[in-house]
Amino acid sequence: MAVIEKVPSVVFKTRVRDESVPGPNPFRWQDLTTDDIFKGKKVVVFSLPGAFTPTCSSNHLPRYEALYEEFKALGVDSIVCVSVNDAFVMFQWGKQVGADKVFLLPDGNGEFSRKMGMLVEKDNLGFGARSWRYSMLVNDGTIEKMFVEPGLEDNCPTDPFECSDADTMLAYLKGTAPAGVSAPSREFVG
Repeated sequence: MAVIEKVPSVVFKTRVRDESVPGPNPFRWQDLTTDDIFKGKKVVVFSLPGAFTPTCSSNHLPRYEALYEEFKALGVDSIVCVSVNDAFVMFQWGKQVGADKVFLLPDGNGEFSRKMGMLVEKDNLGFGARSWRYSMLVNDGTIEKMFVEPGLEDNCPTDPFECSDADTMLAYLKGTAPAGVSAPSREFVG
């Protein structure tokens, strides 16, 4: 697997609240580019297979949400959760989970995940194409560190959740990560 040094150039289709929009659904479409999200910023990204799925909803997203202030104290500008879901699903999932600090970024057509080399088939679960579970530290568009779960493959019979968690990324930022993951690197771990 090739090591990617920069986040890929993608346009994300998002929905934003806009009180000037009439009716009971005051939202409008807004395109966000990779530069809008990453340029000049230190960003922690974690990607997961799907909104409303068990591990993603019970642990992965909630733990990043819970540790948000600790990440900010270490100079992180934002935490972004990427999933191959549309903007409507991501919005409703965020409401249900109570996520208001982590930015939920819809990768509706999987373009970002594909360009990252992380798009996998999950036909065995009836999901279709989804993102593999990983996290990364991005500084001004450059990927400084990636934690990729083991077993990256189409239709993997398991859903590993060992190294893309919030605590591993926080330990890395603090310089207290376990042996083997503490040195700055763009290489995959997992």
